Amino acid sequence: MSTTYRQITSLTYQRDVLPQPITALSFDPVSDILWSGTNSGHVCANYTPQGLRGVHYPVGGTYAVKKILATDTNVLACGVTSPGLGAWSKGGVNSWYFKPGHQITTFSNKPSNSSAIAVSTAAPELVLLNIQTGSVVRRTPAPSILTHLHYTASQSYFVSGDADGWIRLHDPRDLTSRSLSSNALKAHNSGIQGIETSSTLLYTIGLGVRQDRPFLDPLVKIYDLRALKALPPIPFSAGPAFITRFPNRATTLAVTSSQGLVQIVDTTNPTTNEFYQLDTPSYISSVAISPTAGYMAFGDSDGVIHLLSAAEEEAMLPFNGFDGKPIEWPDTTEPLPVIEWGDSTPLNSVGMPYYNSLLLSSWSRDLVPSSLYFPPPAKIPQQVLNSIKVNDSIAYATLPKELRGRRNVVSSAPKKAGGRFRSGRARNHDSEPVTPTYEYTPDTIPRCYRKVEIEYSKFGVEDFDFGFYNRTAFSGLETHILNSYTNPIVQVMHYTMPIRQLAKSHITTDCPHEHCLLCELGFVARMLEDAHGTNCQASNFCKTVGVLAQMHNAIELIDYGRESADLNYSHMIQLFHRFLVDRLSTEGNSFPHNPTLLPDAGPEDPHSPAPAPITQLLGIDAKNIIVCSSCHAVREKENMTHLVDMTYPVRKQPTNDPAHETDFASVLRNSLLRQTTHKATCQTCKQFATFESRRSLRSRALPPVLAVNAAVHGEETARFWRDQRRQTFLRPRVELRGKIEGMDDPETVVYELRAMVVQVVSKDSNSHLVALVKVPEAEASQDPEPWFIFNDFLVQNLTEDEVLSFPSDWKVPAVLYFERVDLRQRLDFSRLPDKMDPTILCHDTNIAVNRDPRAIKHEPLRYEELPRPGTLIAIDAEFVSMQQEETEYRSDGTKKVIRPARLSLARVSVLRGDGPKEGVPFIDDHIHTSEIIVDYLTEFSGIKFGDLDPNLSRYTLTPLKVVYKKLRLLVDSGCIFIGHGLSKDFRIINIFVPPEQVIDTVDLYYLEQRQRRLSLRFLTWFVLKENIQTDTHDSIEDALSALKLYKVHLQLEAEGTFDKKLEELYREGRQYNFKPPAPPGAQAGSPPPPSGTASPVPGQIAMGRGAFLQQPFAAVGHQQYPLNAIATPPFFPMQSPHRHGFGHQNWRNR
Repeated sequence: MSTTYRQITSLTYQRDVLPQPITALSFDPVSDILWSGTNSGHVCANYTPQGLRGVHYPVGGTYAVKKILATDTNVLACGVTSPGLGAWSKGGVNSWYFKPGHQITTFSNKPSNSSAIAVSTAAPELVLLNIQTGSVVRRTPAPSILTHLHYTASQSYFVSGDADGWIRLHDPRDLTSRSLSSNALKAHNSGIQGIETSSTLLYTIGLGVRQDRPFLDPLVKIYDLRALKALPPIPFSAGPAFITRFPNRATTLAVTSSQGLVQIVDTTNPTTNEFYQLDTPSYISSVAISPTAGYMAFGDSDGVIHLLSAAEEEAMLPFNGFDGKPIEWPDTTEPLPVIEWGDSTPLNSVGMPYYNSLLLSSWSRDLVPSSLYFPPPAKIPQQVLNSIKVNDSIAYATLPKELRGRRNVVSSAPKKAGGRFRSGRARNHDSEPVTPTYEYTPDTIPRCYRKVEIEYSKFGVEDFDFGFYNRTAFSGLETHILNSYTNPIVQVMHYTMPIRQLAKSHITTDCPHEHCLLCELGFVARMLEDAHGTNCQASNFCKTVGVLAQMHNAIELIDYGRESADLNYSHMIQLFHRFLVDRLSTEGNSFPHNPTLLPDAGPEDPHSPAPAPITQLLGIDAKNIIVCSSCHAVREKENMTHLVDMTYPVRKQPTNDPAHETDFASVLRNSLLRQTTHKATCQTCKQFATFESRRSLRSRALPPVLAVNAAVHGEETARFWRDQRRQTFLRPRVELRGKIEGMDDPETVVYELRAMVVQVVSKDSNSHLVALVKVPEAEASQDPEPWFIFNDFLVQNLTEDEVLSFPSDWKVPAVLYFERVDLRQRLDFSRLPDKMDPTILCHDTNIAVNRDPRAIKHEPLRYEELPRPGTLIAIDAEFVSMQQEETEYRSDGTKKVIRPARLSLARVSVLRGDGPKEGVPFIDDHIHTSEIIVDYLTEFSGIKFGDLDPNLSRYTLTPLKVVYKKLRLLVDSGCIFIGHGLSKDFRIINIFVPPEQVIDTVDLYYLEQRQRRLSLRFLTWFVLKENIQTDTHDSIEDALSALKLYKVHLQLEAEGTFDKKLEELYREGRQYNFKPPAPPGAQAGSPPPPSGTASPVPGQIAMGRGAFLQQPFAAVGHQQYPLNAIATPPFFPMQSPHRHGFGHQNWRNR
């Protein structure tokens, strides 16, 4: 079999992260261009068979390009969801855009004797459109929604196909159906896939039905257009997906399957066929044939355009077969003028674009209104207008009851959309109104209860102004983390002092669990204590929640980040509360070595050790008494619980008498001494009888801390909590008494409400949780109102009446915590461990099976090297990505970050900052993680696949909690951390370091008036004359560079020249755009220094790269300063009496 075509090099342009299928193709009739449409809704020009990339523009909508038609003068295209049909010049400039008001389903080819095409819409209707102007020539209704339109070669017929498989003939002059005896036929049972025509023949492919399912009809059907008579079809067993007629051969077709099988057949002689199989691993999504049939193009779902060429090998044949019009390349933008910017550069040197027409903003006086009244006066309420009376041209009306209290109140304009950012604080002087905002109805959610969300600027989450939402000394928690719905319960646990003491004590022990909620709670508690109002995040706690929930098959506790109005956070937090307390009891249990927290409970019995500390605080040790109603046999059963689930009495019909036992104390007591009935077979009388079960509990056995789940799951139970007659259901103090053998215990105990988690249900947005806490630190400072609301990162003071009030159904209680008043001062925590073992810094912790000794770069501290307050250490960390950034792209082209990328600690290196081994690492740990790593960020972290796997890693691999304990110990020891960009590192590590313990070189080498912070790589290259980060980042190298930069800073401060040299550094850095040049080659020598104008000071410092110090930064004996240096070069004379240079009061403000 002779073949005409051969497959040549495909056209591939992989610009996107994911491949974009080619959904439409069209050869240009007059230029050497192949036009392609992608699945993202863009049209792209491919110049010459070599596939040079040309213009690229969207057609409207966000989905695939449906069809492209290239004409002599322009290119027509529309998308699946585009609002209309557009025409663009060959250079990509839009000529016109037709919007019919309904979605366009398809449009026809261009007839040779007319400048109009037919367009079908979903109305359904047919529109005759002028392709030069985009104007409508004629409109006519269509019989159904049409999917294919085609003019015949002779223009005597116009054919349409619809989604039901019908073929119709239309008059090309007015698009109406021809007045023939049979102008329609059903060609396929389930839809038309393609239509081609010659002067007298019609070819169709479509879908059939087999077993009630559509399938590709394996026949190319042929009809005589003159009588719509069926002719013998052409079989195609692979299933025809595309049918294309050769422009220069009227009866020759190319039939293509979705798998890439191409059959070229002459319909007048079906025995002559050519078959080609495209070399493609994916599906064919579009087909086109060039005007001279020299090329056949096939687009696939991987974004590749496969070409079949009829030209001989090594022959250059244009797409259109001849040298047509020259390619219209897109215009290049003029380069911006180079402006040497300085303090005295006038602003008018920037210039303005040249306009040759009047600007739209240049309004004439006729268009400017004579007076502007803004804002317009508020409309008079309808209930006032209904009762209005007019007397002497003055209207009077009584004030309705529902509007009382609203007079003489100025409503402020709504706040502009968008977050508050620190970067815009200097420019935006707008602030919230000083006048307090009053709430008039119980159904209105107060501002402090409303949901707050973090907005993200181009500088990331660090730019968000958290301080605007919290002006207190108590820190809030951020929300952009999965499982952050647990933030309120974390705040409740933190401000419940006995639980805080246990959690802080637990982190000092050698906990054997890799994932421990009690450890993470202790770390969060320490962080919140040290932050003093600075926002924090419980990312490690939330991550541990997700891991443990999956391990224990508690998937209902996992927050997948998909909020919905139906999500009941109140039920979710109560389930998590029970899960958390059970985990804390298990993880904190060191049986039989648990310390006794209540010494007055009795002498210690060595044969009966104390239970877990959490059980001693929250445990309700009761006895269940079960009585058979038939034989009255009594059976006792020990019962230990940590929580109380509230049960509510069944409400009777309302009467004038007060309801019996519906106050909070009675409901809580009945829930605590729950009396239930059940049926079972009695072991004594052997009868199936009813059993009564009740709890027997002494008052003195009630726990020091009472944890309560409110269990409000419906309107009936929520009604108990509503305020009635200005009385609240919840009281600040509750008296409880137990029951012994069915008799009330005469002794009573008093509980005080300490904290509460409530769900805020909004009608306009999704619900969320807040914590209402009576802060112990505020009580100690004699604050008259020690109650605070913790609405994630919003913290605000509240009155006790506001806390206890439940005015409407927007506030739903979830979790309550009470402290027993008489035991508060008797709890003894002195037996709990309170100091972390410092020798953990002396141990080489490693879980890697195949660690390479040559990869060990650190040397653990010796006992005499253990840190003391003021010890200098240099630190740097590397991270990997655990979750990609979630971004929402708007229709105007802007984007909004919904959730930032989640990074996790992958490597941390800590170096000695002083002493005989200055610069030697004592921590260089890779962090083991059990989560799936989305991106290793190797270019920026140096971490590769396998480095964090215990079975594959050749480095020192350590669990995250062990590394966190080491860093926590360094912070508690009072170490001074030196590094570059430490605020972000500490944020991702999830540890708070007091500002007085941080020396950040990004702040040391910073001029506020320049508003630019310098990178570590540039500073090291310029100041130290060293190249770092050439291939990837190395945390030891970065930490050592930051340490050297700090030492240079100390020397220059001692000499009094640092400010001057910093100004010169910025001035010289502009010549390099604050980026070091490419590393020099072996023969290239060092890069040229900047052309500084300042002359070197004799005996001190010269300008230019590496001239911060007149001598190069070299080690003793003229050796290069290595990463694992064992001695510090004595180049830093300490003339200041302060050992570490802290005598300079202005170093942090630079």
